[in-house]
Amino acid sequence: SNPVLTCLYNNLVYEYTDGSAGESRKKVTITALRKLYNTKTPITVMTAHDYPTGLLVERAGFDICLVGDSLAMVGLGYESTNKITFEDMIHHTRAVARSSKCAFLVGDMPFGTYEVSPEVALKNAIRYIHEGNVEAVKLEGGIELKDTIKRLTDVGIPVMGHIGLTPQRQTSLGGFKVQGKTLDKAQKMLQDALALQDAGCFSIVLEAIPYPVAKFITDQLSIPTIGIGAGPDVSGQVLVMMDILGIYDKLSPKFSKVYANIGEQAVTGLSTFIDDVRGSKFPVIGLHTYKMAASEEERFKEWVAIYESSKITTL
Repeated sequence: SNPVLTCLYNNLVYEYTDGSAGESRKKVTITALRKLYNTKTPITVMTAHDYPTGLLVERAGFDICLVGDSLAMVGLGYESTNKITFEDMIHHTRAVARSSKCAFLVGDMPFGTYEVSPEVALKNAIRYIHEGNVEAVKLEGGIELKDTIKRLTDVGIPVMGHIGLTPQRQTSLGGFKVQGKTLDKAQKMLQDALALQDAGCFSIVLEAIPYPVAKFITDQLSIPTIGIGAGPDVSGQVLVMMDILGIYDKLSPKFSKVYANIGEQAVTGLSTFIDDVRGSKFPVIGLHTYKMAASEEERFKEWVAIYESSKITTL
């Protein structure tokens, strides 16, 4: 069981665990990820956007915790990922880092933080590591980012690539559409993947592409591919937590799956609380309340009697 810590304020009020997993596990590193890849063990990746979701990723035992810019939509209510700021990402990534201790922590670099030049990208990546406590950064794009990615990896910053459907560019792509559906586009995608590998990426996300194309690209690379809507023949899988827990329902990607409808359960629980409060079923005396020592309670009752009588006398 998890160690219990106590928070005292005059008397015990809270009990909480330290957030550690049920059994200890080693910190996941790039070396550990490489070992999984070499042994053909699927790499598991999950998004997190704050301290509680980071705890869930940690306790479940994922290999990689990704603070994705999907936070913009599923956490902050924007219509696209392009609306999120770098300050937003740093703030949320820092919170995730406090809870995700064993998983390898990757942060999305949001739109506008790396496209201008390799030097701007380097400056922002360094800031992300310093202030957001990320261990690696993820950039969306293909061969056009080769120099930028190489600038980062040359100074030791781990980079995860991302090709296929790149949400930051969804406007120019005509929306959230499947990519690589023609021979020409599949060939271009392979060219992009090889360029990112040559630039030093330790892994590449393949999003929303036909599974034969994803399999072929994976077979041509010597680094792990992480699929999201790319079929089973990749090195690992990632999904958005708010999607698989049924919490965010504005979009329903074909490639996703609801593993636990926490959203529905949460609404039911919250509605039941409303009913209990209005029906005087909560709180229950003795179960949700605190006592006074019998002697102190007697003194309190005596004082109340005097207090009430003094009010009557005053009237």
